[in-house]
Amino acid sequence: MKIQRITLPNIKNIVAIASGKGGVGKSTIAYNLAVNLSKKGYKVGLLDADIYGPSLPCFTGIRHKPSLSEKKFIPHFVNGLYGMSMGFLLEKKAPVLWRGPLLQTALRQLFQDVAWPLLDVLFVDMPPGTGDAHITLGQSIPSLQVVLVSTSQQIALEDTMRCLKTFQKMNVPILGIIENMKTFVCKNCGTESDIFSGENMEALCQKEGLSFLGGLPLDLGIIQMTNQGKSIDQNVFLEKIVNRFLEATHI
Repeated sequence: MKIQRITLPNIKNIVAIASGKGGVGKSTIAYNLAVNLSKKGYKVGLLDADIYGPSLPCFTGIRHKPSLSEKKFIPHFVNGLYGMSMGFLLEKKAPVLWRGPLLQTALRQLFQDVAWPLLDVLFVDMPPGTGDAHITLGQSIPSLQVVLVSTSQQIALEDTMRCLKTFQKMNVPILGIIENMKTFVCKNCGTESDIFSGENMEALCQKEGLSFLGGLPLDLGIIQMTNQGKSIDQNVFLEKIVNRFLEATHI
């Protein structure tokens, strides 16, 4: 069967943020990585590709439909980035009961039926797992690159490795791994504790031949700010991740 390519001539780099396991903070990292990159002067977009559980409406506070121009949606512009999500097109909390073919069609429309401006990078916040969305993008976008997000918990790592192998089978370049919830620092005593007792992420990256892009601690402030539609600012951990991402992509 002939693969229908997704062509986006206005976009220089397309980077999927994927995890394989839900609940590891992938969407939070995707959103904050995108916003902080835009603050460095780059033109950035974020496509929320999780059809069943979109996060971008919550992060941005935007619930209304985008406007149309020449039969294409105009992406919302908020916090310095251009954003598009199925959550902008559906009623709040409305369930999506689509199966494979409809899901693939909707995903393609989020790319091709949107009037994306000239962008240095379009981040794609992927759904968890290794299903239709991953295969569709991996086979349809020749220039696709991937950043993986995981915790060091064993069950999360196993799913992340499945996601890694899925993209590698499609010859999609992996830019590196970001470790989320790396440690927890007590706000009362300042004690730093490891949350998960899994494999050391940097050692895992070395074993797999991957770049370690950095780690973020479990921080209540990050959660609260993201839920309020605000990005993380002046965070040394995120700044290191952004700089290592730029080194990996050569944007």
